[in-house]
Amino acid sequence: MQETFDKLYANSQRCENFYHLMEIVGSKENILLAYRNFKRNKGSFTPGPDKATIQDISKMNQNELVGIIQNKLACYKPKPVRRVEIPKEGGKVRPLGIPSIWDRFVQQCISQVLDPICEAKFNDHSYGFRPNRSAEHAIADCMKKINRQGLCFVVDVDIRGFFDNVDHTKLVQQMWTMGIRDKRLLCVVRKMLKAPILMPDGRIEYPTKGTSQGALCSPILSNIVLNELDWWISSQWETFETRKKYSVRANYNGSLNKSHTYRALRGTHLKEVHIVRYADDFRIFCKNRDTANKIFVATEKWLKERLKLEINVDKSKIVNLKRANSNFLGFRFKAIRKRSKRVAESHMSEKAVESVTNKLKEQIKRIQKPPFGYDGKEIWRFNGMVTGIHNYYRIATRITCDCGAIGRIIDIAIKNRLKKRVKKQGKLDPKGFIAQEYGKSRQLRFISDQPLIPIAYPRARPPKLKEFKVNQYTSEGRQSIHRDLKINMAVTKYLVHKTSYNRPETVEYEDNKISKYYGQYGKCAVTGKELGFEGWHCHHIIPREIGGDDSYKNLILIMDYVHRLIHAKDTETIAKYMLIIAPDKDMLKKINKLRAKVELKDIKL
Repeated sequence: MQETFDKLYANSQRCENFYHLMEIVGSKENILLAYRNFKRNKGSFTPGPDKATIQDISKMNQNELVGIIQNKLACYKPKPVRRVEIPKEGGKVRPLGIPSIWDRFVQQCISQVLDPICEAKFNDHSYGFRPNRSAEHAIADCMKKINRQGLCFVVDVDIRGFFDNVDHTKLVQQMWTMGIRDKRLLCVVRKMLKAPILMPDGRIEYPTKGTSQGALCSPILSNIVLNELDWWISSQWETFETRKKYSVRANYNGSLNKSHTYRALRGTHLKEVHIVRYADDFRIFCKNRDTANKIFVATEKWLKERLKLEINVDKSKIVNLKRANSNFLGFRFKAIRKRSKRVAESHMSEKAVESVTNKLKEQIKRIQKPPFGYDGKEIWRFNGMVTGIHNYYRIATRITCDCGAIGRIIDIAIKNRLKKRVKKQGKLDPKGFIAQEYGKSRQLRFISDQPLIPIAYPRARPPKLKEFKVNQYTSEGRQSIHRDLKINMAVTKYLVHKTSYNRPETVEYEDNKISKYYGQYGKCAVTGKELGFEGWHCHHIIPREIGGDDSYKNLILIMDYVHRLIHAKDTETIAKYMLIIAPDKDMLKKINKLRAKVELKDIKL
């Protein structure tokens, strides 16, 4: 699908209109790609109103799956969406909508086609739910606004119930304006938005506005809604059209340097404002209090008149970063004085510190009294939580202080609950992740001979801005993404269109075979030789006959003669293929390990 997506992106950049998108949505390749992307989503294992999950789809063969989706698209009628209420801090709840598994699959097919079209139209300062963008890029953009541009006044706007109040008619109009003019596709999107909601008490409600949180299309639809806001703020300063065309040069990272234009604009009465948005959470940076006051009122009116959205007055405010903090994406910012200028100082937000501390304390309780009598899994989960906290928050400038404060509380909890079991010395795998990342820390502890990662030892680093050259819909932009991936794409395309062993296989098998080809870097797992178009097989480590399945971990790609040797029983056949392969000790060890899984005896040199 890459060539198709590249063409959609290029045409969207040229502001062309799209009238035949449903043919792409319902194509076999797009449906198989949707399965590949959808199965990686944790929500694919959550049952909807029909009680089905991705595991039910995985058992089908490709043609059967493609036929079902194409029939659904031909006459689409969504099933009711199951409403689930997730508790939030402060006693409130977040309403989530879980569509049926087939409706989620259809949404994945549609979002894949909408993505390249919309990416060409989205603003560069929008970072939420977009490919090759993350919260780190948004935080880096905020720090750039403070450090380089000296914007120390922040308009903090909170939209009241954004996902519950999106206007359906306005959303469809915005899609039409973007060039998405396939009326069949717009009709399907409208039906998705109008899908009945099955409430927890059994009632059926029919929504007149809002997009369901939990639907796979919601992220891209929310970005479409607020894209208009991004460009309105941008038009006030960043993309303001001047009478005279000033020279623009490209920076080393691919961004445009418009310093001459901005120098001219600063001599006018225009307001210098910049937006940084992540989904429905955004901050508007201004130069002074007067500009901030005016843009706050203007934004409130604009959201109400153009998008029919209201702001939460209690949570919306203007913050002077020289005196107070502003919270964004779990971080809090302040502009502190450093010599003759102001620079951004960032911490974990107070809510984040409290939440992290409570979760780690609860996990220590689970290590003390494991639910299933074995604490190894709970220690592994604790380490995963600490690693996730470090990976997300390590870009804060004061993360060492924040994690140190959390660490002191966690150390007390460990001493109180696990004192007799904690050891300061233990064995670590020198090539393992924990040894490389945390091996030098004196705070490393061991429980049941397993390491316990110290929360107070984060590996801090500054946040990085998104590289402007990175773009998955251009050949130049993909070079940075796939810099270290050396795979024969011709073989990959061959695998996509080839039917294994001339018999219908499950869609899970066909998809995992391609994943395994990438996982093994296109080489045989035993001999290390490069896999071509023919002459190799996809082997089930545990055969289906004795309980094996088509999961990724149960598959391995090997040369055909290695495959025959693994299944060989008589002495002559074994001798024949041993002569062909001429395995060394390591290769023979791998072969014998695979033979043991198929319940055959070891081969000796």
